[in-house]
Amino acid sequence: MTQDRNIRVFFVTVPRSAPAPGHQDRAFFILRRAIARAFMALMTKPNDATLKRILQRTKTIAVVGVSPNPVRASYFVARYMKLKGFRVIPVNPGHAGANLLGETVRATLADCPPEVDMVDIFRRSEYVPPIVEEALAHLPNLRTIWMQIGVTNPDAAALAQAQGLDVVQNLCPKMEYQRLFGELRMGGINTGILSSRL
Repeated sequence: MTQDRNIRVFFVTVPRSAPAPGHQDRAFFILRRAIARAFMALMTKPNDATLKRILQRTKTIAVVGVSPNPVRASYFVARYMKLKGFRVIPVNPGHAGANLLGETVRATLADCPPEVDMVDIFRRSEYVPPIVEEALAHLPNLRTIWMQIGVTNPDAAALAQAQGLDVVQNLCPKMEYQRLFGELRMGGINTGILSSRL
């Protein structure tokens, strides 16, 4: 009589511990707030004629939160706008003094030249109000506050609009430029974020 010496190994999956009380409530609150912000931005989105007018009149853009990393969205959006003839002033205190896209990186908007007429914001929504306040205080030719995709702040928007500025929230100027001026080719790789590395 032979004894079966086959050894069987069983893998047991141990479930993660349940989230702490209140964790799910907080996650729901954050999701609800994000949806509300996106809805408000959609409801207040400028029409195409206004967006086109903004892009046609703009000459100098200060990009707040731009990264020198070429794979970051802020970099290739800034680079694209420069290639389209806009002067792009990079603003990032962590890289102040460096050269980026042919311009010196500024630490703050207060360090930017007065001809800046649009501020493009790559920062989280809660950081927008002081950026807008600084822009209003130091940029005499400012005409537009533009908040990138995912960035909205109704209070900051109202502050800028009260000063007669145009405000765009939750949109990308690169993508809107491509869409409004016929550079998007649907069905190809030249759409959306894939075409941002021009």
